[in-house]
Amino acid sequence: MSLTIAALIGSITIFVLAIYLGFELISKVPATLHTPLMSGANAISGITVVGALLASNVAFNSGSPGIAAWLGFTALVLATINCVGGFMVTNRMLEMIAGKRRKKEVA
Repeated sequence: MSLTIAALIGSITIFVLAIYLGFELISKVPATLHTPLMSGANAISGITVVGALLASNVAFNSGSPGIAAWLGFTALVLATINCVGGFMVTNRMLEMIAGKRRKKEVA
């Protein structure tokens, strides 16, 4: 499988557009929707973890794992970090909201 210049330019263009679109979408989200948005992103990261496990398994069972195994392992590590970090941020945001509610009830 060889990568042509046209395919490389197309892939880079899609990557840059995805970054721009992601930034624009996240910057337009109101603060009240960030916690549900993080929960949805964590669910997607969980699916990515499962996909990375499957990709790594296929690569290791193929006989000559090569770069596919390393890419699967890297995807697994990065998706796990993203998932755990996202849940930590979501938990902290929910604690902040619960703290504000407790203060209103006491006052």
